[in-house]
Amino acid sequence: MNIISTKFLILIALLQVIFTFSQQNISGKIVDEDRNNLTGVLVFNTTKNTKAYSNISGDYLIEAQENDEVKFIKQGFYRIDKIIKKETFNSPLEIQLVRAETLIQEVKIDYKPTGNLGKDSKHLENSKKVVALQSSINDYMKSELNEPLPKNVIPKSFQGHDFKAGHVSLDIFETIATIVFLTKKGSITKITTPNYVETQNFLSRVKSEIDLSIFKKYGMDEDKIDHFLAYAENVNHLSKKYRKDFNAATILSELQNAFVEYSKLNKLNN
Repeated sequence: MNIISTKFLILIALLQVIFTFSQQNISGKIVDEDRNNLTGVLVFNTTKNTKAYSNISGDYLIEAQENDEVKFIKQGFYRIDKIIKKETFNSPLEIQLVRAETLIQEVKIDYKPTGNLGKDSKHLENSKKVVALQSSINDYMKSELNEPLPKNVIPKSFQGHDFKAGHVSLDIFETIATIVFLTKKGSITKITTPNYVETQNFLSRVKSEIDLSIFKKYGMDEDKIDHFLAYAENVNHLSKKYRKDFNAATILSELQNAFVEYSKLNKLNN
C-alpha cells in the first residue's frame, strides 16, 4: 500500500512539473519611436486566440509557446508580427511601434509669398468687388421690407381635384401613417463614436465577413489590406456608422470608393 501511494504522489508531481513548463508567458514593454511608453496596445496571440493589452507603463504579459505568432496592434501605428522563439522566454521582449503617416491633401498656392507680411496679407483678403457685394447684401438683409410678402399658396386655377374632400377615412390613414413613421424613427439605431476595442472588433468583422479579394489584384497582401482598412476607417469613420448596423454590401461599396483615392495616393496599378 505504501509503494502504491508513493508512486501515485510521484506521478502527481511529474504532472505538475509538465503543466508548469507548458504554461509559459512572454512579457516586455511597448514604446514608440521616441521611447514613449504606449498604453492600450492590443497584444494578440493568433495561434492560441488569446489577447492582452499594455498598461499605462507600456508593460504587457501574455501566454505563449515557442513558434506562436503574436501581433502588436494600435490604431495610428504600423502593426508588428512576431514569431516566438525559444530565446524569447529568457529576457523581456521590447516592441517599438512606428507611427503611421498622416496623409495631407496637396494645397496649391497661386501666389508666391515675398516674405513681406504687409504685401502678402493683401493676397489673403477678399477682392474689393467681393467686399462691396457682401456689404450691400448685409445692408439689404438689415433693411425693412417695403412690400408685404406674398402668400405661399397655389392659385385655385392650378390646383388639382381635392380627393380628400368629404372623406374622413383619408385623414385616419394619414394619422396611422404618421404613427408608424414616428415608431420607426424611434427604433433607428443611434450613431455613437466607438472606442478603440469596438473599432478593432469592427475591422476584424469586416475582414472575416466581407470578401476583400477584389483588392488583391492590386498587389495587396494581408498587411497592405490592414493598412488600407485603417485608412478607410480614418477617412470614412466606418465603425461609427456601421458597427451597430453591419451591412456588408454598403460597407464594401464604401471601401471601393475609398480605394480609388487610396490607390492614387499609394500609386497602385492594376
